[in-house]
Amino acid sequence: MNEPVASDTYAAHVRRLAELTGRVAAQRAEAQAWHDQQCAAAERAVDQAADQLRDAEQEVTAARSLLDRVDAEVGHLWAELRSRLGARRLGDPPGPARDATGDPVPLLRGVRELLDRTGQRGELPGAVNPLLALCGVAGAVAAYAVGAAARALGHRYGGDLAVGMPVLALVVTLLGPVAGLAPAKRLADRRHALLGPRPLAIVLIAGLVTTVLLLVTSR
Repeated sequence: MNEPVASDTYAAHVRRLAELTGRVAAQRAEAQAWHDQQCAAAERAVDQAADQLRDAEQEVTAARSLLDRVDAEVGHLWAELRSRLGARRLGDPPGPARDATGDPVPLLRGVRELLDRTGQRGELPGAVNPLLALCGVAGAVAAYAVGAAARALGHRYGGDLAVGMPVLALVVTLLGPVAGLAPAKRLADRRHALLGPRPLAIVLIAGLVTTVLLLVTSR
């Protein structure tokens, strides 16, 4: 038979059991709190990762859109360059450089401005002034020759032609300075330049002086 346990020993065991139960409850509460903290931190990490993923997806979408715009602009600029230079053998536009960095939009804007400046016609250089004067002289001489032929035709056939042809010859002769503008314009087009005020003045003055000299010497 079991011997009865003393009351003081029983009380000590009860106190011991109560202490252990309290310690277990405290440890369980601490573990639960740690678990809740870890779950909250994990949820925050998941939310941050989801936000970063959305931002990355938006950046990828924006990058693709920018890439499409850049490719389209590059193709347009390349085609314009080929048309202006007349170089049909340039082939396809070059691809992006591997070490390229920065925003491509300012670079494309710079290329556009360069093409615009290239496409603009400049003034004819002063070295072509003799050629411009020669154009004026040639136009005046050609117009005077046509006028002389018209006068000769009127004298030859007489009648109404004898009256009308000299008038027509005078009009054609007076247009001699203007006739030199046609070859001068072709000269400017070949040099991809403008026929500005200075070249116009040179052609007209040379043609006018030539016309006056021809009229004076023909009397």
